[in-house]
Amino acid sequence: MTQLPHEDESAESPRELRDQVERTRHELAGTVEALAAKADVRARAQEKATEVKDQTVAKAGELKEQAVVKARELKDKAADAATRAQDKLPDLPAPVKDKAVQARAQAARTGRVWEEKAPEPLRARTAQGARAARNNRAVLLAAGGAAALVWLAYRRRNG
Repeated sequence: MTQLPHEDESAESPRELRDQVERTRHELAGTVEALAAKADVRARAQEKATEVKDQTVAKAGELKEQAVVKARELKDKAADAATRAQDKLPDLPAPVKDKAVQARAQAARTGRVWEEKAPEPLRARTAQGARAARNNRAVLLAAGGAAALVWLAYRRRNG
């Protein structure tokens, strides 16, 4: 327990006693300030809210950057696929090749607009869907083939 100045037997003069009183006041003021800070729930809650907000903003920035990178990767992969498809069909007539070049250019423009204007949650969901499609290519190809067979059968029957 803190010793009170009047209990201290080493205080021999009024000057020493005043100094002890002043030190005690200073210590007491620090203790009161510490207790007041602990008791100020609103200020502590605001500090915590600011901390959480800063963490959230930082995480959102990271996620946005990741989405932009993924969008660029997808755009590049689409452009590469278009180039490979064009290279596999070199004997196409010039108008068809021109259409393919125009389609590739339009895909690139659409990718840029997408990166600029799509909201972050939508870009994230799109990236997630693209990952799912890449991971399940065989299922998607089988479903596409089945859909094509159904369409051909329907066309044959009604055509």
